[in-house]
Amino acid sequence: MTARSRWVALLGGGAMLIATAGCTADDGGAAATPTAASTAAPAPAAADLPQIVARLQPSVVTVRVGQGLGSGVVFRDGGLILTNEHVVGDQENVEVALADGTRVPARVVAADAVTDLAVLRAERTDLPPAPFHTELPPPGEPVLALGSPLGFLNSVTAGIVSGVGREIPGSAGQGNALVDLIQTDAAISPGNSGGALADYSGRVIGINDAYLPPQTGAVSIGFAIPAATALDIADDLLDDGRVTQPYLGLAVARLTPQIAQSLNAGTDRGVLVRDVDGNGPAAEAGLRPGDIVTQVAGERIDTLEAFIGALRSVEPGQPVSMTYLRGGDTRQARVVPTAATR
Repeated sequence: MTARSRWVALLGGGAMLIATAGCTADDGGAAATPTAASTAAPAPAAADLPQIVARLQPSVVTVRVGQGLGSGVVFRDGGLILTNEHVVGDQENVEVALADGTRVPARVVAADAVTDLAVLRAERTDLPPAPFHTELPPPGEPVLALGSPLGFLNSVTAGIVSGVGREIPGSAGQGNALVDLIQTDAAISPGNSGGALADYSGRVIGINDAYLPPQTGAVSIGFAIPAATALDIADDLLDDGRVTQPYLGLAVARLTPQIAQSLNAGTDRGVLVRDVDGNGPAAEAGLRPGDIVTQVAGERIDTLEAFIGALRSVEPGQPVSMTYLRGGDTRQARVVPTAATR
């Protein structure tokens, strides 16, 4: 597993209203004719987009789970499909609807709630894998979002990359920290989860995952897991059904102004150490409950999501530097995480 896909499970509170983009209730939405995608020039004319969409669409499937549905992307020969963990939940068997209107059973090979990714194997081995592009796109690059929002099968929307390296505040408190994401204004709705975010060459650059709903005041703010991360996690899940993570032996929480004041911290940025495993790496490095971590591996830490994002590049056994506050004093620690699996 590469450093890019390292995650750590944390405890924490506080939440922002977010919405993962599936599943949506299956209302029998109309099955559209195949649309989307290819390997054309990086910036084709608008007239070329239908051909690009048509070439990619056979690699984008609808994932049916009971009365709900989401989306998925064929990423490898043998009927292997990437989707979101929240699409399949605890199901072992699902059904996938293909762009040509046929449906085939599929088995959930493995899933990981922290990274919100899952791998399916369809009972049809001739599904065409989509081309993936693992470099992060620059802000402003035109993109297409493909999937089955609200039961409208084989839908495609267009927009641009609004930003990269995004995090969704509060997502760590909801069980899966959404960090290092691609932000886009291409419309993403319930049912788009697990579908493709593609560039104008028809290459998948991300797996659609979440959006900020209108009640937050947001307009067209959606997020996708970068292709490189998704493929790394998929390799781990196919290898042994688990994702290896660095284990620090500490639980952290959001640092509120009230908590910061009660600790005389002199700052309200960072994350609060809520608990420490007495036999874990953090305890051996000297951390204890009540400490406030402000920097990890040279990266400034303001939020839970930033803390998790900083640890994604950390391998088990690789020493990681931490800066923390205790009683207003700045201290340093060198933590050597062990391996943990989910």
